Amino acid sequence: MTRPPISAVIPTWNGLRYLPACLMALRAQLGPQDEIVLVDNASRDGAGAWARRYAPDVRVVALPTNLGFAGGTNAGIRAARGELLLLINDDALAEPGCVAALWAALRESPSAGAAAGALVFSRRPDRVASAGIRFQADGVATDMHIGLPVAELPQEPQPIFGASGGLALLRRRMLDDVGLFAEEFFSYLEDVDLAWRARLRGWDAVLAGGARARHVYSATGGQGSPFKQALLGRNRVRVLVRVLPTPILRDLLPAILRYDLLAVGYALLRGQAAMVRGRVAGLREMPRLLAQRRVIQAGRSVPVGELVRWIEPAPSPVEALRLQRRLQALLA
Repeated sequence: MTRPPISAVIPTWNGLRYLPACLMALRAQLGPQDEIVLVDNASRDGAGAWARRYAPDVRVVALPTNLGFAGGTNAGIRAARGELLLLINDDALAEPGCVAALWAALRESPSAGAAAGALVFSRRPDRVASAGIRFQADGVATDMHIGLPVAELPQEPQPIFGASGGLALLRRRMLDDVGLFAEEFFSYLEDVDLAWRARLRGWDAVLAGGARARHVYSATGGQGSPFKQALLGRNRVRVLVRVLPTPILRDLLPAILRYDLLAVGYALLRGQAAMVRGRVAGLREMPRLLAQRRVIQAGRSVPVGELVRWIEPAPSPVEALRLQRRLQALLA
């Protein structure tokens, strides 16, 4: 099968220090029928101007304001010409063979709307930072295989719940069916929301373990920053209300509430008020979220029983803290 044209979409906000390497790695893997679309989210470091001057092969979409990952990526997708959309962070360096491995996984999985690659830590390229999305019974969506040695990643395409927006190859047909990212999310969990909407419509996702990119973890939002905590708290509420079918939401609600009570208690003890502010902001949106929910759920074409199998057991609070400490150690 001849590979359809690819449009690589890269949203950037003050990411000029990463762009030259990111673009160089991509150019080596794309063909003459492909394109690179750089979305400048009103950067203050001249990223868009630099690309126009030094990367004339790159199409630059300049936004007047910062629309975050969700809005910036959507702007790039709308401007893109390709049948396949390659999403990659500006702070990710695609390793040789990355694009080919993503396409191979998608080609071998006709029902898949997305193929996820594996992001590895820039300082620990032997360890996985993210290899797709997993969804837990407490409503938490996390990176798959975090901390796993890269050598242990499966080489054959593997079915997964969904693809992370940091490195993924998407079919435009899937986006035409389920819609683009929810722009009001700005950043964080918009890929989880999209993954659920794709699942509701019967689109699968696969992991291409051989598609890898070195990634500077949380370079934009800052790991553990109040900004990121607030967005995660708010967008968690949005995801749970918008996309979980009623039988699933009803069954998971006790675990969801237990997790949020523990999270709020932890935030108050540690003086991390942003985690609470984000959740309150999400709850205040409830009338609008319920209206969105009615539209999304009305379009569901997959039985609940087929969706439940993608929900994994939630770790205990001790296990969750242990995972956070392991992540911090990998970032050190």
